[in-house]
Parts: sequence; structure tokens; C-alpha cells
Amino acid sequence: MKYIIALMLAFFCAPVLAADLASNFVTPPPSARPWVYWFWNNGNVTKAGITADLEAMKRAGIGGVIIMDVVERFAPPPGTADFMNPEWQELFRFAVAEAHRLGLEINMTNGPGWCGSSGPWITPELSMQMLVGTNLTVEGPLSFSAVLPQPDTSKQRHDGFGSTVKYEDFYSDVALLAIPEPTNGVVSPDAVVNLTEKLDASGRLNWDIPAGKWIIERIGHTTTGSSTRPPVKGGNGLECDKLSREAMDVHFTNMIGKLSASVGSLSGPTFSATHIDSWEVGSQNWTPKFREEFQKRRGYDPIPFLPDVAALNLQGSIGDAALAARFRWDFEQTISELLAENYVGRLAELAHQHGLRLTLEGYNLPFGDEATYTARSDEPMTEFWATGGNENLTKCRQMASVAHIYGHTIVGAEAFTSGDDQGARRL
Repeated sequence: MKYIIALMLAFFCAPVLAADLASNFVTPPPSARPWVYWFWNNGNVTKAGITADLEAMKRAGIGGVIIMDVVERFAPPPGTADFMNPEWQELFRFAVAEAHRLGLEINMTNGPGWCGSSGPWITPELSMQMLVGTNLTVEGPLSFSAVLPQPDTSKQRHDGFGSTVKYEDFYSDVALLAIPEPTNGVVSPDAVVNLTEKLDASGRLNWDIPAGKWIIERIGHTTTGSSTRPPVKGGNGLECDKLSREAMDVHFTNMIGKLSASVGSLSGPTFSATHIDSWEVGSQNWTPKFREEFQKRRGYDPIPFLPDVAALNLQGSIGDAALAARFRWDFEQTISELLAENYVGRLAELAHQHGLRLTLEGYNLPFGDEATYTARSDEPMTEFWATGGNENLTKCRQMASVAHIYGHTIVGAEAFTSGDDQGARRL
């Protein structure tokens, strides 16, 4: 993803008198002025540069900025303003004061980089989580006592940008299940034996195995390894758990909450918003409180059915095809609700407590429902690239539809973005 420039465009539906339209076209009101993305790159930020940039924006008729702290591919020489260090925070306060002097507004991304909500304060326990598991086939009757292998958390995954990310060395058990070997490829949920309480702290299982072949499945969760992108000096860290209210609280306290407090009365009028850009942080399918949230929302225990979603190559399903499909729907619906409530919804609550709005690019999610996810924001945002083709139209219609359905009066657009080979092409 390469930003050259992006404008935030506001669309209004209220009728406008011809005389007002003419005068507002010559001298647009603050609410109708375009905004720009403002990159703080490689720690190379100074007060003189801040003033020069903001004064130039004011002369050009810009209304505000979205700050993104990044280390871009064509970065300037490194400076000393590492993300959120004392110098950086002083520069942020200065930028807000200068914006206030000039009648501009500042929107700060909800994390380092240009997407997501990451930072060095996010521990593996608070990061995006995924189910992992391992199988062991045994045959009874047998008195079994052994330490079970822990699911592998050392795998690497592609990050979508040409490199790989190694999972952190973090693991926590979810359940230990014994499943009779499938026959018609189907196992009755009632036949699944929950052995979780028989697994001790060392991973040892003591169990008198009944007759027949059994698959012992140890299922746990680990971090997805998703982290700051692009890299940021002083700010690299794991992405917060998108299904956890507690993770968002920790993240907000360590960044936006701290910045809001530091600018005092200018939080709201000048430092006016926080922003989540396009989703580029991968997927997740677990959170520590998932089981209790699932039971509260769906009315039954998900644990016996987890092999259907944990990618354990069971060679069958828990329940027949209809039951297994219903569980997967319930599972995904619960994830969708937690995403909307505990990530975007909780961030919006916290932002509002500090007088801030939340702007959000809410399309291209790998899981969840994009409409209810985006509806939690104050301003849905879309994007259109210089050469985006039909994808431009799809994203714009999608975010405009969310705004219409949920009563938002402004739709933002990251506009005319291009890459190295796109700048000279025609729209």
C-alpha cells in the first residue's frame, strides 16, 4: 500500500440555496474542506517542519489532517522522534496547538503504521488470537498416562507484503477432547468426551481409555503474530485482540487516551478524532472469553464442536452436515458480534469519552459483518485509487450504503491514492 495523497470528501444531503452555494463554492466552510493524510516518517519530525506543513495546508484550503506515523520505503534519514517517546509526544502537542492557531483539525490513527491497533504495550495475551491443535490416536481399553504434545506455535505465515512473521512463543489450552474414530464421517456431539480437567499443568493426561479407537485432540490458542505495518520507529508491536474489550482498553490507555490528556482542552475541538484505516491485519478466531460469550449469545457450549473449526483434519465432523453448518454459522456470528462491540464499538465509546470522533474504513474484512462493524463509527470511510477500476465503485457504494442505513451524514473517502507506477495514469 503506497499513499501519495488522500483527500477526505464530505457529502451532504441538505438542500442549499443558490446564493449560499455560490458563496460557499468561493469560500468553502470548514465542514466542506478536504483533508489530507500527513505522514510522520522515520522519526524525522521537527517543530519547524510541522509549522511549515500546516501553514501550507491552510493556504491551500485544507481543513484537517490524519496523522500516520510510518517508516516508508522511501523514508528520509532517521530522526530522533521515535513513536510516542517524550520528544514525539511534545511534537504532537505542538502540532495540535499549531493546528488550533490555524483553524485546522487533527485526526490521529489509532496506532502506529497505517492500519489496525498495535503497539509495544500489546502482550501476546492481549493480541489477536487463533485456535491451534494437535491430534493423538489411541486405542483402548488402556490405562493411559503421558505428556501430550503441545500444539505448534512456531510456524511462520506470510504477512501479505512479501515477508514472513513468526508466531510469538505463547500458548494457552482451551480444551482437551476425546473423539471416537468417525464412521459415515460423523461423530455425535454426545460422544465427545471432555478431558480438560484431567490435563495437569505439565500437559500430562491420566485417563482410562474405553474400548475402541479414539482421537485425543488438544486444542489451545496462540497469537496470530499480526503486528505493526509498515514498521514504525519505537512503535512496533502486536495487534490488539479485536474481540476483546479489555485489550482495547489497554491499547487506548497507552496511546489515544494519553495523547488526549496531554492536549487538554484541545481534545475535541482541534484534536478531534481517531481513525482506523483499511483492514490489513489478517484474521482471528478466538479470544480468552469466547466460550462464555458464545454460551451467553447462542445458548449452548461450543467446546464439543471446536474440532469443526480448529482445522484439525478430523476426517469427519461433529454432528451431521446440517448441525455442523449451524455451529459454524453460530461461531462466525459470535465473532462478528464481538468484533463490532469490543473493537470498534469499544473504541468509539472511549473516543467519545474524550470528545473525539471515530472514522473508519470498514470494507474488505476477512471475518465479521462489515455493515454492523462500520456502523459503530461516526464517519464511515471508503477509498478510491487512481487506477482502482470496479473495486473503487464497490467500496464507495458499500460505505455510502452503511451511512444511509445508519444515519451518518458524512462519508469520507481516501481519494486518488496511487503507487509508483500509477501516478501518470488517467482515472
